[in-house]
Amino acid sequence: MSANPRIVVGVDGSPASEQALRWAIDYARAVGGTVHAIAAWEYPAFYGWAGAGVPTVEAFNPEELAGKTLSETVAKVAGDDAGVRITESVMPGNAAQALLEAAKGAALLVVGSRGLGGFSGVLLGSVSRHLTEHAPCPVVVVREAHGAADQSE
Repeated sequence: MSANPRIVVGVDGSPASEQALRWAIDYARAVGGTVHAIAAWEYPAFYGWAGAGVPTVEAFNPEELAGKTLSETVAKVAGDDAGVRITESVMPGNAAQALLEAAKGAALLVVGSRGLGGFSGVLLGSVSRHLTEHAPCPVVVVREAHGAADQSE
């Protein structure tokens, strides 16, 4: 491991991504690393259906929304002083591809077990599963804590 390991963490505003960011900050503090928080954005697939077309940037700006979510989540989790350097990046594309790209050369990739979409009963979301199978570095998947019972597992 390098003298100043870079820990990449995916942030989408979900409770699981908040837990992942918290874990990444604690780990970076313990190993003297830095945190690179990533949010990905893309236009939803339903735009363009029925001839509606892609809305104007003024009406809907997913890049701006992702950046706002990222900044708010980092501020909420890290507070005024996390004790480590945290950089933020908003990347175009789907979350899995953006995180794979960001993880090149990283010491560790950290993600929440479930993002904002999908089915709540599934253990791993599609992004976290894809990353565990294809990441260029070790991956930590952090579960969202639902209460005291989950904290002790």
